[in-house]
Amino acid sequence: MEFLYLMVAAFISLAGMLFHGIVGQKIYMGNIYKSELEALTQSLSLVSWHIFTIFLLVSFATCILVAFNSSLSLMLYPVIGTNLLGSIMFLVLGISGHRALLKLPGAYLMGFTAFFAYLSV
Repeated sequence: MEFLYLMVAAFISLAGMLFHGIVGQKIYMGNIYKSELEALTQSLSLVSWHIFTIFLLVSFATCILVAFNSSLSLMLYPVIGTNLLGSIMFLVLGISGHRALLKLPGAYLMGFTAFFAYLSV
């Protein structure tokens, strides 16, 4: 295990989690609350938003755990896979009509997390 790469992946996930969970929520939910969506739809949107925040927390925690205990290295593969697939999803949707997604940090955040976690294996 390459400790430094895992710490970089962990830091990217932590920074993403904090930004997404605090700043991103204020911006996103501000727009949602201004919309004419039903209350239940607004609440479900908030839950969906924070599922990704939780995912970033789990990616961070997994990278930290493996960095300090290399016998847990198999735990990295789901983190690498989901971050890679998430990044690909952002990119594919972004180039196929949802251009705004390419301006968001999601694809890059997930891509770099997957990249550095993979380098550590």
